[in-house]
Amino acid sequence: MALLSVLTPVLAVVLCLVLGFMLLKPRETETTSTTARKTEDKAAHSRPWVDQDLQDDTEITATEEDAGDWVDNNEEEDCQHVPYSPPRYPEDTMLQRSKDFYTLLNQRRSVRFISPEPVPRHVIDNVIRTAGTAPSGAHTEPWTFVVVSDLDMKHKIRLIVEEEEEVNYRQRMGDKWVTDLAKLKTNWIKEYLDVAPYLVLIFKQTYGSLPNGKKRTHYYNEISVSISCGILLAALQNVGLVTVTSTPLNCGPQLRVLLKRPANEKLLMLLPVGYPASDATVPELSRKPLDDIMVHI
Repeated sequence: MALLSVLTPVLAVVLCLVLGFMLLKPRETETTSTTARKTEDKAAHSRPWVDQDLQDDTEITATEEDAGDWVDNNEEEDCQHVPYSPPRYPEDTMLQRSKDFYTLLNQRRSVRFISPEPVPRHVIDNVIRTAGTAPSGAHTEPWTFVVVSDLDMKHKIRLIVEEEEEVNYRQRMGDKWVTDLAKLKTNWIKEYLDVAPYLVLIFKQTYGSLPNGKKRTHYYNEISVSISCGILLAALQNVGLVTVTSTPLNCGPQLRVLLKRPANEKLLMLLPVGYPASDATVPELSRKPLDDIMVHI
């Protein structure tokens, strides 16, 4: 009896601890589950970019299984070097040319009101040819410019883009992104895709396809094609044409099938191209001063 009287308080304490643990466990599980759900929801909300085509995939390497499908760099001929003597200008001429070129490109704006007035095809050809002068990793030139002028094809492109863009605005992009775009008065309606004389769709080639059926690695394809797009914008400004840069989120696969492009091509950008409409307007924006964008060391 003496022993029992001593053990009773101890057993009571142990019993209380067991009961407390059993009561707290479901709450911890529920809290953990709730926290996990909140984390997932936050991650989904903060990562609206779900388009696989727009992800940087420059690190493509051949696996052991398909290594035979890829060309070895040693199989390609060496590239001879030739003399290079570009024009060299006096300092005052350099200064004036730099000012003139800045003035030209500083007039470039994103224009969503485009005239249906025809644009000479050979002008577009030269603009695309100019974009093709961009540097690229190992000179692989990993770009394809698809120029669309057919009215029916342009309308099909518009239907695909507007369908996905409405979902983007209503669901994928998030309130902050949509709010930031509100001041530019833009939405998922893309009338200019029907109106513009040309639509230029720029595809990045994630790898090259050689005549012998082998694949060629395209190094830095994302960066290379992005540089060519910048040169393309400058070339359009140079001839007095306008555009608005568009990255059609989640439209790549459908547009690739519509335009019958191969699987190694991923849509990077879509540009409607033409003259500005007579009543065209643009947001009154200013650019950052030089001190805000340059650090001189």
